Amino acid sequence: MSDSSPHEGNEPLSSTPTLTPLQQSSTTTTPNPNDASPTTTTTTTTTDPGHLQPPASSNGAPPAKGGGGGFHLNVHDAFTPDPGTEDMYVVKNSAFAFTPGHLSKLFNPKSLDAFYALGGLAGLEKGLRTNRETGLSVDETSLTGPAVTFEDAAPKGVPKYGANGDAEPVPKADNVANAASTPHAEEHGKAGGAFADRRRIFKENRLPEKKSKTLLQLAWITYNDKVLILLTIAAVVSLALGLYQTFGGSHEGGGARVEWVEGVAIMVAIVIVVVVGTLNDWQMERQFNKLNQKHNDRTVKVIRSGKSLEISVFDIMVGDVMHLFAGDLVPVDGVFINGHGVKCDESSATGESDLLKKVNADEVFAALEEVAKGGKPRADMEKLDPFIISGSKINEGTGTFLVTAVGVNSSYGRITMALHTEQEDTPLQKKLNSLADWIAKLGGGAALVLFIVLFIKFCVSLKDSTDSPDQKGQIFLRLFITSVTVVVVAVPEGLPLAVTLALAFATTRMMKDNNLVRVLKACETMGNATTICSDKTGTLTQNKMTVVATTLGKSISFGGDDKPLETDDQAVADAAAEKKNTVPNVPVAEFVKALSDTTKQLLVQSNAVNSTAFEGDDNGEQTFIGSKTEVALLTLCRDHLGAAPVQEERTNANVVQVVPFDSAVKYMATVVKLPSGKFRAYVKGASEILLAQCSKVVAALDSDELTTTDFTESDREMFLQTITSYAGQTLRTIGSSYRDFDSWPPPELAGQEELTAAEFSKVHKDMTLVAIYGIKDPLRPTVIGAIKDCQRAGVYVRMVTGDNLLTGRAIARECGIYTPETGGIAMEGPVFRRKTEAELKELVPHLQVLARSSPEDKRILVRTLKELGETVAVTGDGTNDAPALKMADIGFAMGIAGTEVAKEAAAIILMDDNFASIVKGISWGRAVNDAVKKFLQFQLTVNITAVILTFVSAVASDEEQSVLNAVQLLWVNLIMDTFAALALATDPPTPSILDRMPDRKSAPLITLRMYKMIFGQAICQLVITFVLNFAGASLLGYDISDEQQALHLRTLVFNTFVWLQIFNEINNRRLDNRYNIFEGITKNYFFLAINVVMVGGQVLIIFVGGEAFKIVALNGKEWGLSIGLGAISLPWGALIRTVPDHWVAACIPDLSFLKFWGKKKKKASSDEPLTEKPIVTDDSSVDDERNPGPPLRILTSIRGERARQHIRRGFRQYMHDQKVKAKVVVKEVVSGSRTASKVDVTTANGGGEGLKGAPALK
Repeated sequence: MSDSSPHEGNEPLSSTPTLTPLQQSSTTTTPNPNDASPTTTTTTTTTDPGHLQPPASSNGAPPAKGGGGGFHLNVHDAFTPDPGTEDMYVVKNSAFAFTPGHLSKLFNPKSLDAFYALGGLAGLEKGLRTNRETGLSVDETSLTGPAVTFEDAAPKGVPKYGANGDAEPVPKADNVANAASTPHAEEHGKAGGAFADRRRIFKENRLPEKKSKTLLQLAWITYNDKVLILLTIAAVVSLALGLYQTFGGSHEGGGARVEWVEGVAIMVAIVIVVVVGTLNDWQMERQFNKLNQKHNDRTVKVIRSGKSLEISVFDIMVGDVMHLFAGDLVPVDGVFINGHGVKCDESSATGESDLLKKVNADEVFAALEEVAKGGKPRADMEKLDPFIISGSKINEGTGTFLVTAVGVNSSYGRITMALHTEQEDTPLQKKLNSLADWIAKLGGGAALVLFIVLFIKFCVSLKDSTDSPDQKGQIFLRLFITSVTVVVVAVPEGLPLAVTLALAFATTRMMKDNNLVRVLKACETMGNATTICSDKTGTLTQNKMTVVATTLGKSISFGGDDKPLETDDQAVADAAAEKKNTVPNVPVAEFVKALSDTTKQLLVQSNAVNSTAFEGDDNGEQTFIGSKTEVALLTLCRDHLGAAPVQEERTNANVVQVVPFDSAVKYMATVVKLPSGKFRAYVKGASEILLAQCSKVVAALDSDELTTTDFTESDREMFLQTITSYAGQTLRTIGSSYRDFDSWPPPELAGQEELTAAEFSKVHKDMTLVAIYGIKDPLRPTVIGAIKDCQRAGVYVRMVTGDNLLTGRAIARECGIYTPETGGIAMEGPVFRRKTEAELKELVPHLQVLARSSPEDKRILVRTLKELGETVAVTGDGTNDAPALKMADIGFAMGIAGTEVAKEAAAIILMDDNFASIVKGISWGRAVNDAVKKFLQFQLTVNITAVILTFVSAVASDEEQSVLNAVQLLWVNLIMDTFAALALATDPPTPSILDRMPDRKSAPLITLRMYKMIFGQAICQLVITFVLNFAGASLLGYDISDEQQALHLRTLVFNTFVWLQIFNEINNRRLDNRYNIFEGITKNYFFLAINVVMVGGQVLIIFVGGEAFKIVALNGKEWGLSIGLGAISLPWGALIRTVPDHWVAACIPDLSFLKFWGKKKKKASSDEPLTEKPIVTDDSSVDDERNPGPPLRILTSIRGERARQHIRRGFRQYMHDQKVKAKVVVKEVVSGSRTASKVDVTTANGGGEGLKGAPALK
């Protein structure tokens, strides 16, 4: 390393201004291929420390101003550690001049003081041992050679630790611990690893993973259920009494000492419930962690060893030179090197709502140097912003920046560390949680009533009882446990579990189908999508663009002579036949031979210089990276026109201005300075838009001199016909033009520093047309079938494209979207956006193709569709698509072609950009909704049956015992909650799932068919179990006076009840009225395995359950009877499906008593009757207010203000209200309407709020 040349004035800056000139080194660093340490070239400039502002000096002197103005340059406090960050300044054996602490001072807030104190971009280059042009070396491991010191890189006299001077800060104990816990801190610091020293000092671009809950923590959370805790208390008391009876009581006839078994059995059952729930939660957490890791990983473009490379975002290093493109989401902090028109949206990072223009670092440092020398600060000094902050979005422009902080040290990383958010519940989960709460409350009410009845019976029986006190205690405990178990059975713990499992299973499987679900609720919403607004390029087509036709001036062309697809516009077809293209068409080889070197150079420059694509490695293959359209044009230049590498072409061209692509005007431009001293603006974009601005066309293409000829009207018609012909062949048309200027900027753009496409339009005229290119992008092979599937599923597909109307219409017809014979409409964006709201609502239902559309057109389309009640899915890939993606019910971003901003706005990312993946998403979305409904149907059937059976049998029993005891009910609970959730929630979508229309937003959660099946099966199960319980002894010949035979009968009832549930679970695989309940069953290995476990468990329980379950082993006849009666569920289910739905609808009574299960509605006005809907309607249902019931008089504290307004508050209040009304009537009679008009009665509906305007009435 070369040191700064010693000059006078090397003493440190004093606390008071001096006039001694200082030397400040400006360093350029170049990697040495033979050594990992960079070599440097140093230049020296003089600065004046009198204007580097310290704080108020010790002698009270105020800080001096830098030449006037409001800006102060203060390097003395630039690196003072913030409390809690001292550890970031302490690094061991560093080969770099700066620590993460120094670099962090650039941000939070942005600090020009720190930027200057680091030596600007040159100081950062030297201190971080990198190079602004070539980036880091791809071969870098551990850095060798002498280390760069702080003094080498920073301006002379800058204190290394701010107010602490050169004294190294002392980290606090907790900071040291935090630093030690940072992942990848030490393991990557070992010699031999890539960028070992950088990883050790500056860390990786990863945030520590959110610590997952351990199995024990998850088990504790699962166990923390009030009912399970209550049951545990009962089990402990039961066990204590049982142990007392076993070891302390007498046993007549030497009976078995097994009283303790029931308490242990309940505990074992609780343990099994907790373990199964815990393992489910643990598996789900792992699945979502995997999904999040996949979502966070993406590729970015950096320069290493002078070449542009795509690397994982996790592999970015401090010192990397990184590319910026419009639409990027910045993953790291850095300093802007250079670029064109870069503007950032930092609202998500800093809260700054305006777009911030970035100024290159050298320009900012030069302005700061001027201040340091005593010059007057620039008027816009406070707005000079070279800082690229992580978490911001690049809205406009392109450029490069030097990375200064990654991972936990970046500003975004530091904020995100505290913001690891949990997945929110989806609307379906919230709705089901609410439903589960109300089912539990109803079950709790039933349990309370049961306990009261059994307790009264128990108290009455005490008078004649001869039992010992401990036996009486055991009897009381048994009836208490029975009551509590009813709550356990009624509480549907499996309901939230079912939807969570269904979502987890579906999102994992959707990942295999190339759908990355970022927002969980999108998964369930997708199943009910009614319309899809799809992009064309890359979604319906393969996005493998190739130039297959070119018309160059009026002289020559190749390709594009295929027969156009059939058009519905006969006039267009006739015009096409009449105006035959007069440009000679030759093979591509002859086309290239006919061009002079000058013409070839014009084509190469217009495509290579006026482009944002670049060369790089893609999976080890050297290719172009960027927009597929630009890649196609660059490939044509490379393969046929002898173009040099793109970077070389751009370096050779003197680029003076870049106008980024703007989707509103559909073109981009680049201005270069020619060797002659003139300036040339190359423009590339939508062909008809460029054609309208051209007045000349290139001529004499074989000449070494570039010549042009004027555009005639017939020429314009001929080129329009060429565009029409290309579009009819489903080719994307791109135009290329140029214009020469004597000076730049021209007078029309005087004073414009940065150009946007809108400002460039002032000089976008009198252009010279170069060529019209026809680019082919073939349809994906799966698209036609996928669109047919959508149409079969009742999902309306619309194509929204930036292509012209002819191309868009032709491709839409080819893939089956555009059907004019059925009234379908194709329209261009500019026409569409001028329609009124009323016209839009009339037009949009028939719109099938929207061509030449802007992102705003797409947003208008989405908004209109949602206003019409549609559930809208939208695809998008550009930054400007973000509003439409956000507005849609489900936003699909392109995983390959999509910008980071689009991906952030989307709910689902299409990893393969393929439309067929959307159809798979619809299938899985429907499967999720169906899985939850299947489980809900099964759950409610068992709930109703088990609660009624337990209640009736316990009350009817002389011993206050239910036919199903506590342990048996816990096993049934395990079957219906956990096992059934696993089995029914994992059913994959069947092909027939797309054979129905999507559910409307107001569709009920519990449908009519579900009610039909729930109550039908409940009746069947209750009849069978009641007959067995109460008449089984006489029908089957059991002598119930014999304890053993009575136990046989109770075991038969238990076994039959379980088999009824197992067969009903199979019956519930189907929600519609079709009979094939076994469809797709062999594809669901989960379902088969879980049913094997349930059957095996039941067989095991019957044979070895014995005293724990209070059962005995059954014989073959009893087994046959149990399974046969259980199998009745299947034919009974088929019979229920045969009953017409409208018969059932006619029998449904008023269900308003279920109102609490619905979502709380908006507060009604005082003059509006109280009407609420039952749970069977969805949240969004606002149009089906049938059968409103009277207001309930319970739970007013829960129902809130509206209940208090609409429910009478006691007899006295009622009489008061009636008295007030009577006085009003009397007053009206006496005083007439004049007085009455002043009285505002507000006591309607029993409100009792008094009279407005009648204060005298008391």
